[in-house]
Amino acid sequence: MADSDLDKVNPQVTDAVTQTNVKVLGEVPAYSMGLVYQATGHSLSLMTTTAGQVQAEMQKVTEAIAASAAAKIMG
Repeated sequence: MADSDLDKVNPQVTDAVTQTNVKVLGEVPAYSMGLVYQATGHSLSLMTTTAGQVQAEMQKVTEAIAASAAAKIMG
């Protein structure tokens, strides 16, 4: 067996590796954008939940202020 035979690579192997690399490189942008959209959706849901909680707490403060003002007017 000559040295040149050892340096040769089966074309089927190189084709398989090339196709795998192309497949991976083709899928990465879609996968990345999926992660971005998922993180954005989660952040927006947390923001909405927090806004609802703040609104509920402000309603309690408003009720307390109104009750205090009514008590001072009556007394």
